[in-house]
Amino acid sequence: MTRYLVMAMRRPSFDDAVIAPHLAFLDDLRAAGQLEMTGGFSDRSGGAYVLVNVASLDDAKAIAARDPLALTGTSDLTVYEWNTR
Repeated sequence: MTRYLVMAMRRPSFDDAVIAPHLAFLDDLRAAGQLEMTGGFSDRSGGAYVLVNVASLDDAKAIAARDPLALTGTSDLTVYEWNTR
């Protein structure tokens, strides 16, 4: 199974108001069977989530682009195709 790792690193302009919409976005991905795991970094610099059941890297990037963290510009999101064992 191909997985896609989405790294979300907070910008200095990060606003805590985006957290609730971001969590709702993740809940929707989980309900659609596209989210395997998620979590924040203990130093509060950002976090990551793992997408599954996504056809391609381009599709994974399109999903990440809909994340409120990306839409508000408060975090930099980078998507990697992750070959796990």
